[in-house]
Formats: sequence, structure tokens, C-alpha cells
Amino acid sequence: MNRGDRDVGGGGGEASRPGTSDGIPARAGGRPRDPAIEDAIIQATRRRLVTDGYTRMTIGDIVADAGVTRPTLYRRWANKYDLVVDALAFGFRAQREAYPDVDFDELSPLEAFREAVRRLDPRYHNKAAMELHGNFMAEAERVPGLLEQLREHAVQPRCEELTEVLRRLQERGAIRKDVDLDVVVSLCFGSYFADYLRTGEGVTDLPDRVVRTLWPALAEQPAPTD
Repeated sequence: MNRGDRDVGGGGGEASRPGTSDGIPARAGGRPRDPAIEDAIIQATRRRLVTDGYTRMTIGDIVADAGVTRPTLYRRWANKYDLVVDALAFGFRAQREAYPDVDFDELSPLEAFREAVRRLDPRYHNKAAMELHGNFMAEAERVPGLLEQLREHAVQPRCEELTEVLRRLQERGAIRKDVDLDVVVSLCFGSYFADYLRTGEGVTDLPDRVVRTLWPALAEQPAPTD
């Protein structure tokens, strides 16, 4: 990250005033912040992350898109990196909330596996998620923290859910005990990126096809009879 970039480093005096945790002096009787303004900034940031990527995106672009001023933004975020972290967190929460409530133990083994694979899709709630992943991977050398945020808050929770579903299916006797669950999860998650790179769009029935292909290799086979 280039700390000489005013958009990255701190935005002048607005981000460095002492007094409160967000850098703005406390004022008795001050007006409460308008959540609509913060939402506009977050949404503008998310759009710019997709179209421009982190390095090319500027605070000037964001405030222009959101229809606010730099002081308005810097009263809420100290720098571009902190803003992007919050914009990512917003997307992660929205995706988790978009998942339907499911009791995997009440599903058949095949349907439990299929539903967990569906939830792996980075585009489940955000159609631009693939571009976002690509931008962050391209920034891995310059701003490694962004890719770590993506791994910790977006990739790992989804993969851990599938791992847990597979583990429970092993306990139910539906999946062989010798199956390498980590490899299965990587194959399932990677299929979305492979499909996107091959087609550019995404196949809607991909989870069904992945599950149909893998299930025969995972399923516990009945013991042979004499």
C-alpha cells in the first residue's frame, strides 16, 4: 500500500482529530449519523472495488459516486483501507443472511451435501463476487490484508460449513470414513472458479452436477454379501 496516497493514508486533518474512537471530537448534542449516508458510501465503495480494484479506486471517486463530501466520509473512516474492510464486512453479513434456515440433519445425505455446496458459491448473494476475488488476488502483493479479510470472513466460513456437513454425514454412516474432507471441500469450492473462468457466466445447475459426480466416490457402499 502506498502510504503517500492521501486516499489511503488518512485524508488530511479530518481523520486525525483526537476525541473519539473514529477520530472526531465529541460534541454534546451533536446530530446522530444518518445510516443512509453510510450505506451510500459503502455501496459506492463496493461498486468501485469491482470496477476499479483497490489500488485504482480513490476516495474522490467514492464520495462523488455516493454524493457526499470528503469530510463526511472521513468522519466515519480514517482511510481507504478501513472503509474497504467495512464494505467487505457488509457484503459478508448480507450473504450469510441470504442463506435459508436449514437443518441439515433433517435432509437426506445427498440433499444435505447439495445444499452445502450451493452455499459455497461466491456469487450466492453478489453477482460481482468473482471480479472482487480476482481484484483482491491481484492486490495480494501490495495489500495482503485484503485477501486475508476475504479468506477469514468469506471463504473459510463457507468451507467450514461444508466440512461440518460432510463430517456429520460420516457420523450418520452416509460417507466413507476414509474420505479426505479437505480435498472434497477444495474440489467443490474450486469448481465455481473453474466454471467462471471457462464460461464467464456461471452454470446454474453446477451444484447439482458437482454433487452427482462426487457422490459415488464418497458414499458408503453396502458390505458385499456371500
